[in-house]
Amino acid sequence: MASSLQQLLNEEGFENGMLLKKSREFKAPDESTPLPIYICHGRDSSKHKDDKTVTRKGSSVFSSKRASKPRHDDEPAIDESAIKAVTSILSGYIGRYMKDESFREMVKEKCNSCLSRPKAASDNGVFINMELGIQSIDKLVLDRGNKMESRTKLVKNSIKLLSIVAAVNGKESRNGSSCGGVPNSHLSACAQLYLSIVYKLEKNNRESARHLLQVFCESAFLARTHLVPDLWNHFFLHHLLHLKVWYHKELELLDAPKETKTKALTKLYNEQMDMGTVKFAVYYKQWLKNGAKVPPVPTVPLPLSLSYGSSRRRSSDSYASRSSVNRNLYQTVFGARTEWQSMELDRRIRASIDICRHEAEENEFKDEENCNLDKTKTHRRSSSCQVYSTPRTELMPKTQKSGRFRLFACQSRPTGCLVKGKIVVRNNSMRKLDNVDLPLSDLSKSIATICSSDVLSDCENAIQVMTKAWLDSHSDPAIEAALTKPPVIEGILEVLFASSQDEILELAISILAEFAARSEVNRQIILNWDPLLEIFLKLLRKSSLFLKAAVLLYLLKPKAKQMISTEWIPLSLRVLEFGEHLQTLFTVKCSPRVAAFYFLDQLLTGFNEDRNIENACQVVSLGGLSLLLRNVEIGSVLERNKAALTISCCIRADGSCRSYLAEKLNKASLIELIVVNRKDSNGSVIALLTELLCLNRITLITKFLNNLLNGWGGLNTMHILLACLQKALPEERPPVAALLLQLDLLGDSSRCSVYREEAVEAIIEALDCEKCNEKIQEQSARALTTLGGRFSYTGEATTENWLLKQASFHETLGDSFHRKDIGDDFLYEEDEAIENWQRKAAIALLETGSKRFMAALSNSMANGIPSLARASLVTIAWTSRFLNSVRHKDFQATACSVLVPRLQESSNSNRVLEERVLATFSLQQITKS
Repeated sequence: MASSLQQLLNEEGFENGMLLKKSREFKAPDESTPLPIYICHGRDSSKHKDDKTVTRKGSSVFSSKRASKPRHDDEPAIDESAIKAVTSILSGYIGRYMKDESFREMVKEKCNSCLSRPKAASDNGVFINMELGIQSIDKLVLDRGNKMESRTKLVKNSIKLLSIVAAVNGKESRNGSSCGGVPNSHLSACAQLYLSIVYKLEKNNRESARHLLQVFCESAFLARTHLVPDLWNHFFLHHLLHLKVWYHKELELLDAPKETKTKALTKLYNEQMDMGTVKFAVYYKQWLKNGAKVPPVPTVPLPLSLSYGSSRRRSSDSYASRSSVNRNLYQTVFGARTEWQSMELDRRIRASIDICRHEAEENEFKDEENCNLDKTKTHRRSSSCQVYSTPRTELMPKTQKSGRFRLFACQSRPTGCLVKGKIVVRNNSMRKLDNVDLPLSDLSKSIATICSSDVLSDCENAIQVMTKAWLDSHSDPAIEAALTKPPVIEGILEVLFASSQDEILELAISILAEFAARSEVNRQIILNWDPLLEIFLKLLRKSSLFLKAAVLLYLLKPKAKQMISTEWIPLSLRVLEFGEHLQTLFTVKCSPRVAAFYFLDQLLTGFNEDRNIENACQVVSLGGLSLLLRNVEIGSVLERNKAALTISCCIRADGSCRSYLAEKLNKASLIELIVVNRKDSNGSVIALLTELLCLNRITLITKFLNNLLNGWGGLNTMHILLACLQKALPEERPPVAALLLQLDLLGDSSRCSVYREEAVEAIIEALDCEKCNEKIQEQSARALTTLGGRFSYTGEATTENWLLKQASFHETLGDSFHRKDIGDDFLYEEDEAIENWQRKAAIALLETGSKRFMAALSNSMANGIPSLARASLVTIAWTSRFLNSVRHKDFQATACSVLVPRLQESSNSNRVLEERVLATFSLQQITKS
């Protein structure tokens, strides 16, 4: 199997960590050939239509150009998706400056605080350049409607000014101070931060990321502690976690005089942490060079310990000599090329957790153990401390447990007491077990072994005996009670972490799945013992058992806060890619795809907004969209709905993928999903359809609608949506109605239509602010926005900007069209097509809804939530342009009587300027009619 996989890879020019071809029947690959940890390059490959491509069941498309480049095993080229992942994280972070006013103010405040200087230095040219550069950037951010010429001038000006400031920390003046005593490194760091912002404004994400990394190169301490500490914690800390563990261990071992030694230790720690931060910032900057090769991974050794005694110094020196770099983002994207790196980080994290546990349980032990065991306890402590300097890879797996086992190795009581029930010696503590009336059989001996032995092979044999007893007992309550005690479950988890035998690991996973499926208590025991899910990260990297491990983890239902590693996105996509077959773990049966969608849901919705968006962008960067598209078509109804929901999250995070998805998505599958949902909500499908309608060209929108209109299985799409509208939840009705109305507009608008009447009626009902809650009003605002028909390339509504331009408020259309890429003739045709579309939509709304529709818009302007009030005003503005086209007699007079009072109120000086312009524009249009 390994050779055949390697042959496929060599044929296509890919190496470990790239996409593997997938056979029709999935077999677990050999452990010697790691599976890819990221998947595919879906939408990027569509740009190279003439290239030869490799396609896996419609899920993965690659350009052959990448494989054709000569590469050497020792110096591979960095894959474009890996670079995208890095760029996405960094540029996505700094992109908050444009969107979040509080973030913008925080950045200014932090820069001002570290650049404060006396008044005498206020006229210094460096500071003046810095202030002018920041002012130019803020002007760009706050006034997106600048002319192209003036915008370009502002960009060039700000880059020039900030580049001058950034250069003050040159070699000749590094670590010096400018006028006013402000360190040059601080000035350069702040200038680099704002250079990152201005390049992000110009959508040059790679250059933006490069300048953001340079902030850490200029002043690592300032960047990680003051300027951007949250970014440092997320992007750099996992590389340097061993330094943090070392620092806290050293603090605990300080002797007198403590205050002086604490300062010296902290200084040593900060210097090493700063040095490591600079190394990794330079490392990732090399990634961003065009055509770059994989640079050597930096090593950041531990500092030499301060002198607290010769034995301690030897231990620390030994630990430092074996310290190596943590896992890095390259491994996250490309897969576990070097297993020792993962094991090294596991050891460091585990050591940090075990320090606290070890100390707490030693205290517990002191309270419960007899005085005549004092000497034994001392021996245990010294023995345990040696574990921290013993790499897991140096232990003999057949005869000893891993470092975690060595920590719990010093039991002195006979094992018989474990079975007869009174006391268990575990983790250097005394624990009580309820009496279990079992004979001294193989099972009871195995329970004793799993709770006490430090010999891995004995514990592996115990796993075999216990699983056999469990299967033979047919869920006997007495056996279940004996096997689900916390010490037993924790012993199984230790074996699961330390063993390398697939047979043992599979048995351990299966029996834990049985326990987790039976009891919430059992689930909490496992999650409490492994709160950071380190065992599961290790298992999910394995080629042979990752699907079964995914099912077990799914049964535990972990939360997002436990899934903080950057590996979770690629690992989840990997499960989704290969998880097509049902997994059986004894009596538990589950689809790995269900597990994968649970993980993705937590990762894309369980954090704060910025982290959710970052994770969704990573899904897009790693090629997950093509996987998700395939899963909309296959699998259970639940899986297909989850796929649709996940795609919606990705679109909201990275709107530029809309056109790709609108083209590649199987529309008939979505219509089928609406039909088969029946009792279930169609919210995920409708949300996806709504997102996909926000395309930047009306011709693309009508093409997508026409494809939807083809239906599924001979059934009429509009009839399906009408049935969906009638059974939909109140908050789902507005987007369904908007979709149904747009499909109706493809036909003859002069003919009566029951679909049109039902759709407009549903929209009018949803605009009733007295009866509808905030969630329904939000969906109503979204529905009105989609009817406007004007969107940017990223899916942002541009109808309001276009109307402001018509009112001579904005002189440019902004980002709605890329004028340098398309000609005037095309723009004219597109504008004419949108004009015709809006005319049909306005006539449908105004003639069908008549006075009730206008009254509903008027009331929602006054009483609705802000988003609905604004959407209603914009809708009035663009529909008022077509009042003359309405065929009903005296309609203009009715519109005037209903709308004019509200519009006059909105044009008052106490309203937002844009609202006043829109209201005035609407009044002019009504007057003309």
